[in-house]
Amino acid sequence: MRRTIAALLALLVLSACSSDPDDLKFHGKVLDHPYQVPDTALTDTDGQPFSLAADTDKRLTLVFFGYTNCPDICQTVMGAIATAMLRLDEADRDQVDVVFVTTDPARDTEQVLRDYLDNLDPSFIGLTGDLDTIVEVGKALAIGVDTVDPGGHTTTTMAIDSDDESPVYWGAETSSAEFASDIHSLLEEE
Repeated sequence: MRRTIAALLALLVLSACSSDPDDLKFHGKVLDHPYQVPDTALTDTDGQPFSLAADTDKRLTLVFFGYTNCPDICQTVMGAIATAMLRLDEADRDQVDVVFVTTDPARDTEQVLRDYLDNLDPSFIGLTGDLDTIVEVGKALAIGVDTVDPGGHTTTTMAIDSDDESPVYWGAETSSAEFASDIHSLLEEE
């Protein structure tokens, strides 16, 4: 994965030389020190244990923490990710998982999560669990989760690579075109 980070940094330098800056621009933030993804298991929408480290075996996994009753940001980000996946060719899509971790496990039951995600993309993975465990997993990825207000959570989308590291993140304002471009770049360079 260190090679990917170096390649991304080179890509950023090259984008400064391009006649069209959007051709090579990387929109995510590359971390100098990737986060280690915890092996802590949550529960997927089938009621099975699911660990972001042990059970994400594709080359790239996008992870967003949010809740299904969110009136704005969560829907916007998840919609952008869903649309980005439609922009990718089949070869790229087959190498990417998308995981939504609820920050409101009291209301977001397994079925509520499944229904929500099926409206976006049936292949998306939904995770729940007890709030303390969700907070613990989020903390390892620099995702803040408020234990009192489910609306209090960090709105970044994290990338997890095949080395169980999180080397890149995107802000809530990232468009579907930017996600798609970055996902393609990450898959090309890994």
